[in-house]
Amino acid sequence: MRYELYYWPSIQGRGEFVRLALEEAGADYVDIARRKGGMEAMFRLLEGERVARPPFAPPFLKAGRLLIAQTANILLYLGQRYRLAPAETAGRIWAHQLQLTIADLVDEVHDTHHPIASSLYYEDQRPEAKRRASDFLARRAPKFLDYFERVLERNPKGDRHLVGARLTYPDLSLFQVVAGLRYAFPRAMRRLERRYKRVVALHERVAERPRISAYLASPRRLPFNEQGIFRHYPALDAR
Repeated sequence: MRYELYYWPSIQGRGEFVRLALEEAGADYVDIARRKGGMEAMFRLLEGERVARPPFAPPFLKAGRLLIAQTANILLYLGQRYRLAPAETAGRIWAHQLQLTIADLVDEVHDTHHPIASSLYYEDQRPEAKRRASDFLARRAPKFLDYFERVLERNPKGDRHLVGARLTYPDLSLFQVVAGLRYAFPRAMRRLERRYKRVVALHERVAERPRISAYLASPRRLPFNEQGIFRHYPALDAR
């Protein structure tokens, strides 16, 4: 099957969590909006009256006749197809639960630079963003990272993965979170990372996987920038 991924063409954003799973799986996919006419095709599916089950927003994935939206939902589907999730029900639910927790963290990262409204520019809410980012780095980021460090520590199959004894899609997503936090808050992360050796080690192992390493070195991997979720504004990065 050739998948069609629909997401904004110039940012990693939430679509990157899906890209990482597709790349690790070696799946055949097309990043539609990065092709000529791709944005028009994406909006036809978003706004088309003939779509019986329309997505609310990108990312969404076309898989045969299925049109799947929401990052965690897409990964739930891909995890089952490509052995990126456990086969048993309890393990699949646990992996999905971890992914939803990562989604909560990603939302909080976004709100560090858009604490009032997504419709406003960062420049319109700088004082509020600075206050929100300060709280995020002091309280919320450590709370989430503490949690994932504990999950790794308590995994009965060893601390190399979040779920079981082999890589699953939450591992890929946690890799992306660490990479994004390093870009957005380099000074704060240099301080925070000392407390999360297992999380950092997981990031390094994922980066070294053959397919992920090749993807990261390819033009398919868009660079972080100040239009995506993880943005580097020096004023928001705690010293």
